[in-house]
Amino acid sequence: MRCPFCGHEDSQVKDSRPTEDGAAIRRRRQCEGCAARFTTFERIQLRELYVMKSEDKREPFDREKLLRSVSIAARKRPIDAVRIEKLVSGIQRQLETQGENEVPSKRIGEMVMEGLKGLDSVAYIRFASVYKDFREARDFEEFAGNVTEVGKG
Repeated sequence: MRCPFCGHEDSQVKDSRPTEDGAAIRRRRQCEGCAARFTTFERIQLRELYVMKSEDKREPFDREKLLRSVSIAARKRPIDAVRIEKLVSGIQRQLETQGENEVPSKRIGEMVMEGLKGLDSVAYIRFASVYKDFREARDFEEFAGNVTEVGKG
């Protein structure tokens, strides 16, 4: 594993343990060149996934990009990082086991919306505002009104 600090090619694993949700192995490494320590995560990848974007653009599925999007929506909300990690891992696992190598970005967005709806209504609305491309305050009002109705039902 290349050192993120000095670029040296070799590092030594000092500690290895499963993550809290059991979906990855967390490894503490030490660079053999500069002796800096860093953490890596090893995950199972069942298949290569590609995301079909608008205008027929195709790009590799990026778990970190998905995690960043969900984390931004959940910023400063009472959602434990482990729950966010579980949500993202669950979405990735569902996508990998569906048997398709190409997934529309819309499907991923809907899966995130469904997951956030159960975690936190503010994070849900934040994500929706970007995903559904809200343009005016009225868009927020209408969507938030539907969220409260869903919560009452």
